[in-house]
Amino acid sequence: MIVPQAVESLGQDTVLLHFGQGLDLAANARVHAAAALIRAAGLPGVVELVPAFASLAVQFDATAWSGGDELPSTNLLRTLETLVDQPLPPEATAAATQEIPVCYGGDHGPDLADVAERLGLSCGDVIRRHAAAEYRVAMLGFSPGFPYLLGLDPRLQLARRDSPRTRVPAGSVAIGGAQTGIYPRELPGGWHLIGQTPLRLFDLARSPPNAVSVGARLRFRAIDAEEFAALQQAHA
Repeated sequence: MIVPQAVESLGQDTVLLHFGQGLDLAANARVHAAAALIRAAGLPGVVELVPAFASLAVQFDATAWSGGDELPSTNLLRTLETLVDQPLPPEATAAATQEIPVCYGGDHGPDLADVAERLGLSCGDVIRRHAAAEYRVAMLGFSPGFPYLLGLDPRLQLARRDSPRTRVPAGSVAIGGAQTGIYPRELPGGWHLIGQTPLRLFDLARSPPNAVSVGARLRFRAIDAEEFAALQQAHA
């Protein structure tokens, strides 16, 4: 079921629906299912939906939910709880999975060898395991277009670097704890860099600006430096 485990009011114009705790794929699936139902319902005054790992923030215009003896947030929460009281819909088909090309190691993934050594794996093993998994875009955050991806092989989980970098190249594919992610532009960061994609994940000139969307399913495809350069030029 999609029913939230808890609900709360965050001030006068935001309510928060809790669907679980931590980095849980099942909870995250309920978050995105609830968001889809709310969008489809076209509720008056709903301004924005902000999904996170296990919660969904709903920002709204309080004047649209005023009336009676209850607060606007209480009126909206009651409607939302009724709306999402439904079974979890089936997963999207595999055909919807988006492919992200990645050049692993070398200048594109300067931490790959260190990651492999610390995990007791070969570089090839790290690449194969990383590219074999299917990931879900749990949320976008940290910086516009940065996807937090759930589904990392447990064998590849590794605590973040002790010393963050002040500059991480755009497109860097990295591991941080139980997650993997992609830096959409040059940013500071403390995750382990194992590869790089030539795709531009965030571009304000595009509509929509994000190359991947919240709730999407992704797979990585290993490419060589030659293909990386060709794709980078094509997406410049």
